[in-house]
Amino acid sequence: MENTTFDYVVIGGGSGGAAVAARLSENPDVSVALLEAGPTDADKPEVLQLNRWMELLESGFDWDYPIEPQENGNSHMRHARAKVLGGCSSHNSCIAFWALQEDMDEWESMGAEGWNAETTYPLFKRLETNDAPGDHHGRSGPVNLMTIPPHDPCGVALLDACEQTGIPRVQFNTGETVLKGANFFQINRQEDGTRASSSVSYLHPILDRPNLSVLTDHWVREIVFDGDRAAGVDVVDNAFGRSRRLHVNKEIVLSAGAIDSPKLLMLSGIGPTQHLAEHGIETLVDSPGVGEHLQDHPEAVIAWDAKQPMIEDSYQWWEIGIFAPTREGLDRPDLMMHYGSVPFDMHTLRQGYPTSGNTFCLTPNVTHARSRGTVRLRSRDYRDKPRVDPRYFTDPEGHDMRVAVEGVKLAREIVAQPAMAEWAGDELYPGKEVQTDEELADFISRTHNTVYHPAGSVRMGADDDAMSPVDSRLRVKGVKGLRVADASVMPELTTVNPNITTMMIGERCADLIKADNA
Repeated sequence: MENTTFDYVVIGGGSGGAAVAARLSENPDVSVALLEAGPTDADKPEVLQLNRWMELLESGFDWDYPIEPQENGNSHMRHARAKVLGGCSSHNSCIAFWALQEDMDEWESMGAEGWNAETTYPLFKRLETNDAPGDHHGRSGPVNLMTIPPHDPCGVALLDACEQTGIPRVQFNTGETVLKGANFFQINRQEDGTRASSSVSYLHPILDRPNLSVLTDHWVREIVFDGDRAAGVDVVDNAFGRSRRLHVNKEIVLSAGAIDSPKLLMLSGIGPTQHLAEHGIETLVDSPGVGEHLQDHPEAVIAWDAKQPMIEDSYQWWEIGIFAPTREGLDRPDLMMHYGSVPFDMHTLRQGYPTSGNTFCLTPNVTHARSRGTVRLRSRDYRDKPRVDPRYFTDPEGHDMRVAVEGVKLAREIVAQPAMAEWAGDELYPGKEVQTDEELADFISRTHNTVYHPAGSVRMGADDDAMSPVDSRLRVKGVKGLRVADASVMPELTTVNPNITTMMIGERCADLIKADNA
């Protein structure tokens, strides 16, 4: 008979959840169930082969969440959220960054006690096997990090152009903050081209571990409480919506991501009372911060027709990062660009801009956007997609749009350098006739995308912060036996791509649970 009672249940087999389940199940005396709504990735080459990642957008492996109409942003945008074991680490381009020390120290200053750089940096080291030099790097962790070699001639020319613009070549993940610099990324990828996702790294090697049950195609519809203690979950593993209950002896860890974690908390009675009442859900804990503070990295796009043939094979097609400050006095860059060696016209073509099959692009994004959005329920039906409203470019001071506009202007300056003369053909979009800040802002608002980095919607904070639903030990306030471990708990989105940081959150969550249950 299938087991229905476990010591620990982890909801979501993604970047944080896989790490939690792997680390907790290292103790043979406890039983762990990892629940993933999507299928396994183990037999799916389109998922496992990193350079095929763009095939996954809006595919059957994508929850493909639309966003609410935007007053200042692109309402056609989708939030890709992975519906497969490994979560978004099975879905993304595997750009691998340690969070900046300033980011981590800022988390602690915002009330997340113990989440400073001194505490978290050893966890980054523990999780990685890194090919870059430096004593701070890990050599025996589960996640393989490699430095992309300079194989793309257009990309190499772009880095030469950055140097001509005053942006030097730098190394990433040295432990020192890059305020201004550019280079090929580090990525989490195995030598044979397999993505080093959380599932490949943490789960595949231990799938036969007797005390770990990885239950794919199990969609959690509700967390069940006995009084104020999380006692189990109701899961659906069939096409007819019939649920069955799994019981938990010790703790439940919610790792469903920055969109689905607040959704499931609200469906389970934890959230803003008025909103829950609108959907006929009885409040267990009035937690007004659930679904608030949604943050993201919005990105503009600018592209050129290439004069020479672009590469036809790549490690993952988005291989260079450029950091720069747009004003004086910053301790971290407020602007980051990704360089893409492929067409990226998913939002420009519908607006009438020209395209080309032989293209390169830059995507200036806002590293610390000040706009804040929300995640809300559409109904009490767990099958309904939530209402995701990022509220892009709504910050009162106009910071986010100012940075994006400066980013497009800097991209033009870089590509105008002599080093790019043999590569840069016509500017396809926005086009050289679009020049004023107002014209650029109009273009950005209609065509921008996301870097797919939602975070902060169940943020952790001080015990007395009513708008932080989670404390600094990742425990959901107002109940017992329930924690959250994913990007939703970030008090502030990291400057850089946050996937490795989310794995680190899973590592730390497991440590905290072990300490509290010792």
